[in-house]
Amino acid sequence: MASLAGCRDAARREEPPVRPAAETPAPASADSRPVVLIAGTSLTAGLGVDPSEAYPAVLQKRIDEAGLGCRVVGAGVSGETSAGARRRMDWLMRQEVAVLVVETGANDGLRGQDPEATRANIRAIFDRALEQQPPPRLVLLAMEALPNYGEDYRGRFREIYPAVAAETGAVLVPFFLEGVAGEVALNQADGIHPTAEGHARAAENVWKVLGPILAGESGGRSVCGAAAAATRNVSPQPAGSARTLPAPALRLQRRLSPGGSRAPAAAPRRTREPRREPRSPRGRPSS
Repeated sequence: MASLAGCRDAARREEPPVRPAAETPAPASADSRPVVLIAGTSLTAGLGVDPSEAYPAVLQKRIDEAGLGCRVVGAGVSGETSAGARRRMDWLMRQEVAVLVVETGANDGLRGQDPEATRANIRAIFDRALEQQPPPRLVLLAMEALPNYGEDYRGRFREIYPAVAAETGAVLVPFFLEGVAGEVALNQADGIHPTAEGHARAAENVWKVLGPILAGESGGRSVCGAAAAATRNVSPQPAGSARTLPAPALRLQRRLSPGGSRAPAAAPRRTREPRREPRSPRGRPSS
């Protein structure tokens, strides 16, 4: 939603009215996998594309293909500003969250809102999440403001994201829509919301940061549990294609797989032979 249009008309036609936060269902599931919660706007909601094509669903596919045991909960609300996301946090944090990904601020920029207010809201979102024990890992998706508000405004808006990341320990995705914003073929007719292909590109931008966090490669424990240990550094492959595992995982797979290399067979069990009675020289049993 950033740098996608050069006029204020984009802000007017941008999205439908925001639903009240109370109407957003609290994520609830019997699924016990660690939760990757993505709190965001219509980009996260997948406005204009099938839900299976929106970037949260694409990230879930990447997680599954990598063998990581996490589930993605997409909590996107069309038209929402950072203030709206802040108001929803108590509701969203009713479940335990392993990783919180925040995609917000784009609508603030479209409306020319004060960057300091946006910064305070995003900081408050993370502060609320960090009240959870143990606290979730934090990921912040940076956005850009429209050029028609001037370079001073754009500069102040751009500074929001690295500043909040530094203050809270969040891992920053430098620009969520890198390679998508301004690309006609990757955006819908409104010039704002990505197509399915645009969502796939945006998901790759997020995965570069999120993937290592989930697999425990960014200086912490694996977020997705033991499953990540055997699949670390494994690049997802298209369905039906062979997957090459790193040596440690390959050895583990061979030990566990019925068709793989097996441990040396156990020595055959020795059986006791029946006792033979001594025989006389003529071949009869002796008394």
